[in-house]
Amino acid sequence: MKHNHQHDNAPAPGAHLVPVRFEFSDPHATVVCVAGSFNHWQPERKTLHSSGAGNWWKETALAPGTYEYCLVVDGRWIPDPRAAASVPNPFGGRNSVLTVAATPAAAHLADAEKLPLKNENQTKNK
Repeated sequence: MKHNHQHDNAPAPGAHLVPVRFEFSDPHATVVCVAGSFNHWQPERKTLHSSGAGNWWKETALAPGTYEYCLVVDGRWIPDPRAAASVPNPFGGRNSVLTVAATPAAAHLADAEKLPLKNENQTKNK
């Protein structure tokens, strides 16, 4: 999915949805939400649940594609510290980037591509 400057990347009607889990840790947070191109940048639409001890989570389903988002922690917009990628936003901050794969196999392949390569010669010489 191309970057949409209007941030209205709504899924196409009948699109296959993929489960996504957002997680965040902050023992001092009282309200944590997620806002992004998948919910028209409205944090109140995706409030994370507290698991206690400062752990927050939210499960949702999104259509395959690439989305930008921020966590909103007690009213403060921040990039997700767990995100693999981020991009500058028009407000001088950064948006996290989430890529939702169409299938579990595609997601596994994308994760594997991020792993460091193993050099077999180094392990043999030890």
